Amino acid sequence: MKGLKYLLLGTLFGIVLTKSEVVSWFRIQEMFRFQAFHMYGVIGSAMLVGMLSIQLIKRRHLRSLSGQPIVLADKRFSHGVWIGGIIFGLGWALTGACPGPMFAQLGSGVGAAAVLILAALAGTWTYSALREKLPH
Repeated sequence: MKGLKYLLLGTLFGIVLTKSEVVSWFRIQEMFRFQAFHMYGVIGSAMLVGMLSIQLIKRRHLRSLSGQPIVLADKRFSHGVWIGGIIFGLGWALTGACPGPMFAQLGSGVGAAAVLILAALAGTWTYSALREKLPH
């Protein structure tokens, strides 16, 4: 029962992703081919909401659902960020999915998303194994 609120929030998030068509392979291909503004509008809106939310958390000293203070640590610049971003973007363009939509695709009946989820897990495991050897 303790995790029910997270299951409900995740389900709601999946419904929003599906209804807004951001899990659509065709919408993602339109974005990477510069044929439609839809995905850029969604991503831009998410960035704006994220920036405003972070400012709100910092200025109001908000707490998590469990009552713990939310601490946002400062991030150091790393060349690995842009290298990883390029790899992430290539994978996104080739598969038509990024981590959030992969699960929404699977939940909406796209069986091939299971392969993408397994590949993402393998990539995450590989990163964790090689992390110390990668550029800082």
